[in-house]
Amino acid sequence: MTDLKWNYLIRSDLYRITGNIRLRTLLYHLLFGEAYRYNFWLRTGYFLRNRPLLKYTAYPLVWLILRRLSFQLGISIPAGTRIGSGLYIGHFGGIVVSGRSVIGKNCNLSHGVTLGQANRGPNKGYPTLGDNVYLGPGAKVVGAVHIGSNVAIGANCVVTKDVPDHAVVVGVPGRVISYKGSAGYVNRTDYDECLNPARQIACQQKD
Repeated sequence: MTDLKWNYLIRSDLYRITGNIRLRTLLYHLLFGEAYRYNFWLRTGYFLRNRPLLKYTAYPLVWLILRRLSFQLGISIPAGTRIGSGLYIGHFGGIVVSGRSVIGKNCNLSHGVTLGQANRGPNKGYPTLGDNVYLGPGAKVVGAVHIGSNVAIGANCVVTKDVPDHAVVVGVPGRVISYKGSAGYVNRTDYDECLNPARQIACQQKD
């Protein structure tokens, strides 16, 4: 991961949470925010562990910070997890993500969400999520399940089978009830415009 990619990821997360990318907003949420603090150090950990020198110098310190935040906030997402831009954690608490899961861009993780491993059976493995996926409070996705893009998974739903694009899934076990998708649940996805240097001033003025 390059410096520019790291910068892009931490600011895309900030925009999805706050609606702007001002430095003062970043500093405020880094110091006093809850979920964004985890986002920031998660992204930083991923950046450092993939740099040969920093992996053995700065990364151990960030790992300790993440570990402390895991206990403090109840969020367990390993720094090596592959996560696209615009990660949104609405409320901290009870969020567990297997480090071998793959998460697309603009994912919404609510409190109580689990993306977990299946140790045996036809779905042995880890979940893969597409883009613009909403996971409601208490939702569970277990095993080598592929969740399509623009999917909404309802509260306390348990998903153990693949889900097509634009589906709305509820229940235990999860079943598709419509194809209205995640529109209205996954918002503030237009950060590419505001992260463009030529457009940043205009976006800040709009805010």
